[in-house]
Amino acid sequence: MANIVKVLLVDDNPMILEMLQSALNPLASVATATDGADALLKAVDDPPDLLVSDYRMPGMDGRQLVEKLKSRPKTSAISVILVATKADITEKLGMQDHAVDDFLEKPFFLKEATQKIKRLIDKIALEKMAKRAASDGILRGNLAQMNVIDLVQSLEMGRKSCSLVLTNQNEKCELYFSEGQVVHATYGSVTGDAAVFNVLRWTGGNFHINFEGKTSQRTTQLNTQGLLMEGLRLLDESARDHADDGKQEEDDVLLDS
Repeated sequence: MANIVKVLLVDDNPMILEMLQSALNPLASVATATDGADALLKAVDDPPDLLVSDYRMPGMDGRQLVEKLKSRPKTSAISVILVATKADITEKLGMQDHAVDDFLEKPFFLKEATQKIKRLIDKIALEKMAKRAASDGILRGNLAQMNVIDLVQSLEMGRKSCSLVLTNQNEKCELYFSEGQVVHATYGSVTGDAAVFNVLRWTGGNFHINFEGKTSQRTTQLNTQGLLMEGLRLLDESARDHADDGKQEEDDVLLDS
């Protein structure tokens, strides 16, 4: 799935640019620019699906770059993440800026930044896959392309109403979404929240999404984010119970510019 989504990274700090590019290369097709003018030329020539740009740059800053791209029909649909300090986000940008999909607050840990950007990459990838869906309106794929957690997060971010059927050998789980929220789930004889928790552990299998799939049943108690958070907590708890002594945690890098 790495070539489905095109990302343009823009930052005048070469170290941050290189580290973000390295982290995102497995997830998307990544291009880079070191200033707003270069980014504008590259985006107009070959529009990316996602722009990740620093806000404070010499010359054309990130917000000016976004305004110029959004004013052009060819680049108006580009998704945007602006990288800025908490003060700039609060005082100068703010979530009322509807041209921006999300903000990445500086300083940031590389792992956390990659996870935030990945969520939007997955959402874009799912939307592109849906456009290529078969004539019956059902999107089919395997969990090597996008795992269960990424699928659920993408459907939530896209506020989709649909059914998601997951199969793995002889096991089957059905999830029903309404405006991005899981409202009903079944896994064999298990229903509701527990059915969702059970399927999150899958590492293989297939999926199909029916955007016409609906249900009147309501069996889940938690919202989608709550289901994922609790499910991940249970997975982490299970992993700790079975982990070998002396397991080392991965190092992370705090980046600022």
